[in-house]
Amino acid sequence: MTRTLAALPGAARRLCLSRRKGEICTREKGHRGLHHRRGGALLWNDLQADPPECAGAGAPAEPAPTLPDGFPGGRAVCPVCWAFVPLQADGTLSPHDTWRGDPTRAEADQRREWFNAFGW
Repeated sequence: MTRTLAALPGAARRLCLSRRKGEICTREKGHRGLHHRRGGALLWNDLQADPPECAGAGAPAEPAPTLPDGFPGGRAVCPVCWAFVPLQADGTLSPHDTWRGDPTRAEADQRREWFNAFGW
């Protein structure tokens, strides 16, 4: 049975997550050699990788609706990388790195619950 990457426990923390043209490397974290997207011919090295900074920084945004536990805590959803990002005083998204996975399993669970409740 084939499972999606999102269905694997802690998948985002075990993958390389380097990006090129928005595609994420599907090799294991810390691998040697070229990055690649499984199932495609896209190969790249670190010099060809997308920069870590998200192009959505500075875009106007509003705080996302909250779950009963308060998640996402006043942050907005970035329309470019889908990260929950703090807002600046002028109502724009703070500079941030492109979303590369949740830092903890708990955050991943809250993120999943939020997207199931509010969509995207």
